[in-house]
Amino acid sequence: MALRDNIKDLAAQKKISVAELERTLGFGNGSISKWNKQSPSADKLKKVADYFGVTIDYLLGRPDRKETNVELSDDDVIMTWRGKPLSDEDRELIRRIMNGK
Repeated sequence: MALRDNIKDLAAQKKISVAELERTLGFGNGSISKWNKQSPSADKLKKVADYFGVTIDYLLGRPDRKETNVELSDDDVIMTWRGKPLSDEDRELIRRIMNGK
């Protein structure tokens, strides 16, 4: 879904028109309609995202969050606390927290 379509959907959910959104945010008349052909500034994207309480990634149709799994047993990862190595139990707890489990 295109940027402009996502904004139209969000505006409809708030029961406002895109023109009303443009006036509220101080944008020129019809400026959001042009965003399918020319890229908006980061500042304008931020204003729209803040207004609707969403992320810029959401407006752009990207997932809000990439799923990643953190593996802490990798030899490249050295974890210490106050100069002492972490126990396997602590490392497992950190891995679960970082993976959202």
